Amino acid sequence: MNYSLTQIPERTVKPRNNGLTMVMDKGMSIRQVEDFLDVAADHVDVVKLGWATSFVTPKLKEKLQVYKEANIPVYFGGTLFEAFVIRNQFEDYMRTLDQFGVMYAEVSDGSMDMEQDVKCGYISRLAQNYTVLSEVGSKDEAKIIPPYKWIRLMKAELEAGAWKVIGEAREGGNVGLFRGSGEVRQGLVEEILTEVPSESIIWEAPQKSQQVWFVKLLGANVNLGNIAPNEVISVETIRLGLRGDTFN
Repeated sequence: MNYSLTQIPERTVKPRNNGLTMVMDKGMSIRQVEDFLDVAADHVDVVKLGWATSFVTPKLKEKLQVYKEANIPVYFGGTLFEAFVIRNQFEDYMRTLDQFGVMYAEVSDGSMDMEQDVKCGYISRLAQNYTVLSEVGSKDEAKIIPPYKWIRLMKAELEAGAWKVIGEAREGGNVGLFRGSGEVRQGLVEEILTEVPSESIIWEAPQKSQQVWFVKLLGANVNLGNIAPNEVISVETIRLGLRGDTFN
């Protein structure tokens, strides 16, 4: 930090298991990544190349190397996993991870129907060689999953070998954990927390109001995901009570 302030919440240090900030890269250039990391690398724990943007991103290997040199793991969005699976190309998916040296993998079923035991089978298989993040929730705003099912799915996927489960919100923060307006489904979150440890969940929270809500509920070391690159410093101040929203 640049100067001393007392009574600042204690933050976990990297590499950490909780207090994670997962950043959504939706197609930044290599130069943009370099500039982003110059400012925010100390506060970034993992980067997701959103949905299937990696399929069309130029100079992908070179870009991944920039993240690697900053000791920040990267993974391809879950929609890419689904795109391979729905085409019966799961083996090709694993070869793609190896080809690009990606050691993290996201398993999701937000865009397609997948039986729970099938999804857990993919998690178990990937967990043998990769660090797996498993996303729970639908990208369809009309599909409301009841709390008991969120809990059941999260527990099963953690038991199958997922390092963390991700609460779905999309990059807009208007599905899954949130209503169409972006308002947190508070009862859902609180019920999930009765049975699933907070440190095992990354809450996708792209909107400032959502980040503030989770920090107020779970403290400075809550796991937050889908953070925009230009919002990482802002999120860190929210965690530390240095923005008006969490000042008290």
